[in-house]
Amino acid sequence: MQLKPGTVEEYRRRHDAIWPELSALLTDAGIRDYSIFLDEDSLSLFAVLRVTPDNSRETLPDHPVMRRWWDYMAPLMEVEPGNRPVEWPLPLLFHMD
Repeated sequence: MQLKPGTVEEYRRRHDAIWPELSALLTDAGIRDYSIFLDEDSLSLFAVLRVTPDNSRETLPDHPVMRRWWDYMAPLMEVEPGNRPVEWPLPLLFHMD
C-alpha cells in the first residue's frame, strides 16, 4: 500500500484508535497477528498477517464496516475506485521457519 506525503502521523493515529467493530470484523474473518510496516523513504506500507485455515478474508471488501474504514482512510493513501487501498503483491525471495 502507499501513503501520501505528510500523512504518516495521521495514519498511525487512526490505527492506534482502530474501531472496535473493525477489529472484531478482522478477527471474525480469521485474521491474526496483523502488522503494518512503513518504509519511511518511499512511504510504502507492508502488511504481514496470518489467517486461519477457515478464514473469510475474501468477503471483507463487501462488508459495510470495511467500506467505511476505506472511505475514512482514503485521504491518506493511494486508492482504487471505491477507496480500496492500492495493493501490489511482493514476490517471496526467502523464507525460514
